[in-house]
Amino acid sequence: MRTVVATVCLLLLVVCVSRAWTEEPSRSVVVQQARRQAEILHDTLHSTLQVVHHRYYREDEGLLLPAAALREIFADVEKRQKIELHWLAVEGEVMNTDHRARDEFEQAAVTALKADRPFHEEVTEKAYRRAGPITLKNECLKCHVPDRKSTEDRTAGLVITIPLQ
Repeated sequence: MRTVVATVCLLLLVVCVSRAWTEEPSRSVVVQQARRQAEILHDTLHSTLQVVHHRYYREDEGLLLPAAALREIFADVEKRQKIELHWLAVEGEVMNTDHRARDEFEQAAVTALKADRPFHEEVTEKAYRRAGPITLKNECLKCHVPDRKSTEDRTAGLVITIPLQ
C-alpha cells in the first residue's frame, strides 16, 4: 500500500512539475515581471542620467544634453526589446513638445508625480505602463525652470511601456 501511495504521489508531483514548466505564466505573474522590469529599467536610466549629466556634461562645450543622448538609447531599446521609453514633462518648462502628456494615463502620471508619489502605473490588455520621477537637480533648473525662486530639486518623468504577451 505504501508503494502505491508513494507511486501515486510521485506521479502527481511529476504531472504538477511538468505542467508548471509547460503552462504559460498567469497574467498576474506576467504583470509582476513587467512591473519589476520597469522598476529596474527606471532606476538604471535615472542613475545614468544623473551621473552623465553631473560628471560629463559641460554646457560651454556644446555637447548633446544627456537626456537627448538617452533618447537614442530609448530608440535602441524599443527596436531590440519592444519596450517604449520617453520623457514626461512634470514641473518646469517643457523642453520638447514630445515630452507633454500624451493621454489620460500620462496626465494622471503628471498629477501623481507632482504629488510626490513614487510612480504611477496602468495595466491594459496589451501593456504595462509605468511613469516614475526623474530628479531635476540644480544644474538642470537653469533651462527647465528659468524663473525659479529657489534651487530645490524639481521633477520630470520617465514613461516605460512594456508589452504583455
